[in-house]
Amino acid sequence: MTALTLARADDLGRLLPMVLARAAEQGVAAEEAALSAALVPLLEGSPHGAAYLIGPPRAPIGYVLLSFGWSVELGGLVGRIETLHIRRAVRGRGIGAEVLESLPRALAGAGLRALDVALGQEDSRARALFARRQFAPLEGEVTMRRALGPARRER
Repeated sequence: MTALTLARADDLGRLLPMVLARAAEQGVAAEEAALSAALVPLLEGSPHGAAYLIGPPRAPIGYVLLSFGWSVELGGLVGRIETLHIRRAVRGRGIGAEVLESLPRALAGAGLRALDVALGQEDSRARALFARRQFAPLEGEVTMRRALGPARRER
């Protein structure tokens, strides 16, 4: 089973290069200072989200970034997977599937009512991975967004 470790402030030096590498891989311009500023609150224990390192904490092979919110409909805390990233060199070995098996269990044990993820319509590989781990499309719902301030990027 692949280890999943809650990232702390002293993990920024391991997490930030992976976040920058993912942005570069996707062809997204990313500012190191802006990403660092966005990650630090998560690493310092913000109640609004969390970051997990995947694999050995000293040499992680990926990460998961989560945000948290409240659902009146579900009667409690809900989570959203903002990013699940596995280093290119170790993809395709079932690591993502293991993470999607263990992470929901851990979060449910902490009181979360649901875990959401937004995926691109054209990303059939990711959609299949999440579907195999019991994530289902919300019937009749489309995610829409209105930016209220400077945003790093839109999906």
